[in-house]
Amino acid sequence: QLTELLQQYATAFRDPMMLQPPEWFKAFIYCEAFLQLPFFPVAAYAFLKGGCRWIRTPAIIYSTHVATTLFAILAHILFHDFSRSEHAGPQTLRERLVLLSIYLPYLLIPLLILFTMLCNPHYKHVEKRKRK
Repeated sequence: QLTELLQQYATAFRDPMMLQPPEWFKAFIYCEAFLQLPFFPVAAYAFLKGGCRWIRTPAIIYSTHVATTLFAILAHILFHDFSRSEHAGPQTLRERLVLLSIYLPYLLIPLLILFTMLCNPHYKHVEKRKRK
């Protein structure tokens, strides 16, 4: 069932990276599995609880890491020659933009997190330790 769904997605949106990922894309998948996914429950806790300033540094690390990986993926979508791919990739500008629109939210959300962590006064506040 899941493999059929993946095949349908890859065919509909012409995303060969999902069916035959390049080595660098596999590295990003491992980063997502072992670094990003464990961050989600921690971040959800911190953001839902509120007032957790300790999330600032992990959120900055997470968001810059994800944004960096997405820049590489988006550049690949825009500039790679998919005509040699075993699976159908985007050929026209429209197909490339459609595939780009699938990946773009994965860049925008981390950028919003980064902007929040850097610019929101709540997260910029530095707590001073009390002297005994």
